[in-house]
Amino acid sequence: MSFRLSQRDKDIIGFINQFRAVDRDSLVELFFKQLKSPVNACNSVMVRLYRLGLIERTQQYSPTVYLPVDAKIKKNSQKILHFLSILDIYKQMCTYSAPKQVIVEDKPTGRKGGIEPDLFCIFKGSPFWIEMQRNQYSEQKMQAKVNLYEEFFFSDEWKALQWQPEDRAALFPSVILITPVRYAVSSDHIRIIQIASIHKLMEKYKSSAKQQRDGRPRTSASSGGIKINLT
Repeated sequence: MSFRLSQRDKDIIGFINQFRAVDRDSLVELFFKQLKSPVNACNSVMVRLYRLGLIERTQQYSPTVYLPVDAKIKKNSQKILHFLSILDIYKQMCTYSAPKQVIVEDKPTGRKGGIEPDLFCIFKGSPFWIEMQRNQYSEQKMQAKVNLYEEFFFSDEWKALQWQPEDRAALFPSVILITPVRYAVSSDHIRIIQIASIHKLMEKYKSSAKQQRDGRPRTSASSGGIKINLT
């Protein structure tokens, strides 16, 4: 069968391959919202791509969730909810500024037992590793996770990561813990931000920026002084 894919078709397939699991409503929001009947348009495109064998799908969720053709997760796996949560973080960021250099389930050390953030991206001009904590863990386990980041920091291997700027000094990303529970973890070497959502993060920094404009003393924050460009 011969067929021609539009650029949007290719972008959708690439996006599903990148995020591993993408629900129909997210596709509508990201690729079809400018159309007169975005849901119908999305459904039509996704049925066509599925019938062409270019994507997989699972109807165990409503709306339908789409997967890569070589997906290594079962169609009823709880891992799908994990990937949808990562996608939600990305979509929250997109409401402020499209993240760049996005890597889902980043493995920057390249070896087992190293840090494995759920998401890496450059957001508002700053690099971040994002850990999404859907379950509650012990503070010892969370501190052990922070210690792994410190270990990588002292290795200096991060300075050679492909996204590092060529025209200035290498940057170690700040670590965002997306969690409804605040943990008593700390680091003297890397910035740890504990926040319930990206929306809450942006509210916090907008409030901080307003205080600076008003000339009021800046309140202390768990960010360790990280700067986000809000313009």
